[in-house]
Amino acid sequence: MVDKFPYTDTNDNDLVVRTFSENIDPIDLMWHRDLKTRRIKVISGQGWKIQLENSLPEDINDITIKKLEWHRVIKGSGDLVVSIEEFD
Repeated sequence: MVDKFPYTDTNDNDLVVRTFSENIDPIDLMWHRDLKTRRIKVISGQGWKIQLENSLPEDINDITIKKLEWHRVIKGSGDLVVSIEEFD
């Protein structure tokens, strides 16, 4: 069975905790847009970055991505675990 997404999610109250494996193939980290604005906070993982459209890659740490804004994750080391809070 092939997974549809390159991550696993668990729910923690109103937050989603998302994990990207350190073994992920970087080709699976594709440019995409989300249907809601999201605030992303890193729980663990080192050197992982986010790249927004027309911007250079930057550390994820604590970032807000507007709905329908093109972006992609760039692989670092160790598993990346983030919390995601969604807004309309």
